Amino acid sequence: MDNLPYAAQTTFPLLFMLVPALGALLSCRRRSPVRPAAEIWQRWWAFGALGIGSLWITLSFLAVPNAMADVIGFAHSPFQFEIAFANLGLAVLGFRAASASPRERLTSGLAAAAFLWGAAIGHVYQWFANGDHAAGNTGGILANDILIPAVMIALAARDVRRDGPARSHAARLAA
Repeated sequence: MDNLPYAAQTTFPLLFMLVPALGALLSCRRRSPVRPAAEIWQRWWAFGALGIGSLWITLSFLAVPNAMADVIGFAHSPFQFEIAFANLGLAVLGFRAASASPRERLTSGLAAAAFLWGAAIGHVYQWFANGDHAAGNTGGILANDILIPAVMIALAARDVRRDGPARSHAARLAA
């Protein structure tokens, strides 16, 4: 990864938000009137941004853990293996949320926030406390850590409010 320019390294993670956003935009243009645009956005975001993005991080930390540590600016450590599997958990949440109810999507967003916002705090701390401006510590990955769960939570919360408790109760009874 050292031979990739800094700009390419730091902006690459943004693809995990850009591709689902483009997919959602195109899908919304072809949607049926009964399917809300927010639901389409949530499903694309869950599958692409959280699911595929986290799976990519999983595979990267398993395949090239030292390169991943270097691009973040962190020391090589056995925790890289644990980070891989924490991201695998996020990938499973994202893939499941792509076909889940609004309440499940909200739960997936909250679970992703617990890990990713903690990671974001760690990245910001390293940035200011230790001057870590490595491509994998600031820039695109920091934006992903903050925005992916924030968008999931905002869209799912909107749907949960729209459905209301009466509709949710009726849906549970029908199931």
